Amino acid sequence: MLSLNQTKLLTALQIKKYRQKYRKFTVEGEKMAAELLTQQGVAVSAIFGIERWAAENTALLQPFLEKFNIVSDAELKKISCLTTPNRVLVVAELPDRPFNPDWLRSDFCFYLDGIQDPGNLGTILRVADWFGIPAVVCSPDSADAFGAKVVQASMGAFLRVGIWEMPLEQLLENTPGLPVAGAVLGGENLFQTVLPTHGVLVIGNEGRGISPAAETRLTHRLTIPRPPAGGAESLNAAVAAGICAAALRNPSFHH
Repeated sequence: MLSLNQTKLLTALQIKKYRQKYRKFTVEGEKMAAELLTQQGVAVSAIFGIERWAAENTALLQPFLEKFNIVSDAELKKISCLTTPNRVLVVAELPDRPFNPDWLRSDFCFYLDGIQDPGNLGTILRVADWFGIPAVVCSPDSADAFGAKVVQASMGAFLRVGIWEMPLEQLLENTPGLPVAGAVLGGENLFQTVLPTHGVLVIGNEGRGISPAAETRLTHRLTIPRPPAGGAESLNAAVAAGICAAALRNPSFHH
């Protein structure tokens, strides 16, 4: 049974300032809960599940018995952010790894410049996960990468991709001369220019694109060309991130 204090905490964790205050976030759904409980990188604080789920997952729960709380369907619905029926909610510790800029000299990271839509942010985490991009850095005005909707949209990518939040200036201050690429209008054709082999790829806001301040830091201004038959005015931010990541990971574009 849920205590009043547990209910208050779990409800508070739906808000960013309380996630940051308590250094915890929630993960819902059986698939992601199972993935979270079988990995080592993100610590588990508590598990709330219905009795049927616990009975079907005894082996999975074995290392976490002291952290497991049986709740009713009604109690779980009360603390859940999901609209569809759910059987388990896990409270996890926010990762606390320091950001090391040195590896940017041999690999890429995404920098999300004001990405507002949680679905887009979660999908970009999946893109990074797919292409082996080890880190995503969010601007302070981006959506919270550990919000429930982002976590759901990431489909577990948050477990494998490092996530940080900082201004672009802070990211670049210790790496002078680092390549900084971004998709803008009127840039070099993404598929016809020599691309960097490492550095930062800036993904701009869904509506206004890359901010003027961030655009001044670009060393590679790239454009995803639209064929003559194309009709859309712009690309979704996550789609653009996927196209750029595919090009950056293609060795033939680095010569």
